[in-house]
Amino acid sequence: MLNRVNAPNDLSAFWMPFTSNRQFKQSPRMLVAAKDMYYTTADGRQVLDGTAGLWCVNAGHCRPKITEAIQHQAAELDYAPAFQMGHPIAFEFANRLVDMAPDGLDHVFFTNSGSESVETALKIALAYQRVKGQGSRTRLIGRERGYHGVGFGGLSVGGIGPNRKSFGPLLPGVDPLPHTHNLLKNAFSRGEPDFGAELADELERLVTLHDASTIAAVIIEPVSGSTGVLVPPKGYLKKLRQICDKHGILLIFDEVITGFGRLTTPFAADYFDVEPDMMTTAKGLTNGVIPMGAVFSQKHIHDAFMDAPAGIELFHGYTYSGHPVACAASLATLDVFKEQQILEHARGIQPYWEDAVHSLKGLPHVIDLRTIGLIAGIELEPIPGKPGARAFQALKKAFADGILIRTTGDIIALSPPLILEKQHIDDLFGKLANVLKNLD
Repeated sequence: MLNRVNAPNDLSAFWMPFTSNRQFKQSPRMLVAAKDMYYTTADGRQVLDGTAGLWCVNAGHCRPKITEAIQHQAAELDYAPAFQMGHPIAFEFANRLVDMAPDGLDHVFFTNSGSESVETALKIALAYQRVKGQGSRTRLIGRERGYHGVGFGGLSVGGIGPNRKSFGPLLPGVDPLPHTHNLLKNAFSRGEPDFGAELADELERLVTLHDASTIAAVIIEPVSGSTGVLVPPKGYLKKLRQICDKHGILLIFDEVITGFGRLTTPFAADYFDVEPDMMTTAKGLTNGVIPMGAVFSQKHIHDAFMDAPAGIELFHGYTYSGHPVACAASLATLDVFKEQQILEHARGIQPYWEDAVHSLKGLPHVIDLRTIGLIAGIELEPIPGKPGARAFQALKKAFADGILIRTTGDIIALSPPLILEKQHIDDLFGKLANVLKNLD
């Protein structure tokens, strides 16, 4: 086995994603191993993972059952094509997913990432409207401050300016709903904030502007993660569902972050008791071990394609759709969740987590704290003329102090593995409080 614990001397070849490459390569933060709640750095330090890797390692790092499943599957069937061929484990996994999904979401299309899941869902939405004889429904509705991956479809319906500005023109026929973040009325909320449900009515304005006969689908994150943990106001998602139903518009939940336990329920659709027409997932699907995504679809969408003439019903797919090793990792992940009662544990520890987050109120520069499930957003007052600088300073200080946090703009986002215990929470927030007290 190759030993790559020591970082290479030459870091120039790897063009890193969503990273200040020049800054990083002057002072690298190298992770070389992981176990349960901790990473190990190249210099041998233990770093408490406050972000579940990148919102994905929900069951904790290097779980033996998942590792063994990958090893066994790779030795038995390393790859099988999904075009006009099949292998049993993909069908077994799809059945397991349908069993845990909200009622009605009973078909699964496999992808390789959250970005691919979004592109797939958008394409299915457009194709569905066409096979239903509603080809004029081509308009897509996203939301400001939404993140839906980095494909052209996802960028087009997404609402984060820096992600979009270098890559235009993007898809035409896309409109945004307003975001729901309101510091004036909803600061320091626990769970769903009180104000803002009426913002769902902006969809009615877009219907009036364009006519419902032109709108194919609305896609939103139930909780916006990458833009800083924006929690939907009470009743907002139910209102969106009602408006979509009224006008025959498909509702897509992007659950790449919220799926597989992040809100202490299997999916955000369960937490908010709102049933989407489609649901995009990835990240926690395999516990972050191997890239994989899945799009859940309601029966009426799937069956509309099956009513078409015989032949290929949907001209879409990926070389690695339903990859056998990824399916094995995912099945083992579901087993770990069940055997170790991870969702039950997450629900039990959530109040302690919430109190710990809100204990930071009153510390320097903290202008908002928001929590839902096992997620936290800690919004900092920006340094004038230097947006994002204060939070990035916090990230570097935190890593030096042995905790891993994630920042977006001047917001710290936390999303730990769901296996964390009270001592991990105490350590994380004790060190983070010290970091916040010593920021410029």
